[in-house]
Amino acid sequence: MKYLKILVIPLLFIVILMISCERDDICPDSTPTTPRLIISAYNESSPDNTKFIDNLLIFGVGNENSLSVTVEDIDINYDGTGNILDIYLPLKTDDDTTQYILHKDYLYDDNDTPDDTSDDIETSNADTITINYSREQVYVSRACGYKTIFNDVTFTIETDDDNWIKSRISVNNNQPVEDETETHYNIFH
Repeated sequence: MKYLKILVIPLLFIVILMISCERDDICPDSTPTTPRLIISAYNESSPDNTKFIDNLLIFGVGNENSLSVTVEDIDINYDGTGNILDIYLPLKTDDDTTQYILHKDYLYDDNDTPDDTSDDIETSNADTITINYSREQVYVSRACGYKTIFNDVTFTIETDDDNWIKSRISVNNNQPVEDETETHYNIFH
């Protein structure tokens, strides 16, 4: 009986310890995390029809690296030839403003001298967009942590002599960006 007590107490302790432990959580890819702003492109003269954006190159203001089809931070819905219909832009989670420069009809010519950048030519029509919002941290799970929801999103286009983005419209009022299942803004060009 004495040996039974000696065995029961440690076994009971081990069982309680095992029940209280949880398996290591891994955040599944299917779990929604911080969403990106989705912008769809439409024809200015025929607003019900989508319109491709040719040769688009995107730079985040304050970021020297461009966002392109090959960068994981941005997804672009395009027809396989570089014609773009939808843009998924990440928003800053540590600031209430994000700016991008969208270069339409971007062309780069190194004049057949790849080692000499002094004669390189870059052409495009660049428009700067500013996205303002308020941030809300939402707990997802222990494995996934927190995600940021963007509320009261506004989208402005800086005016210049040759804007290719003619106008924009919010898909719904008091625009929140909570998920990536539908477009948040439409641009007309």
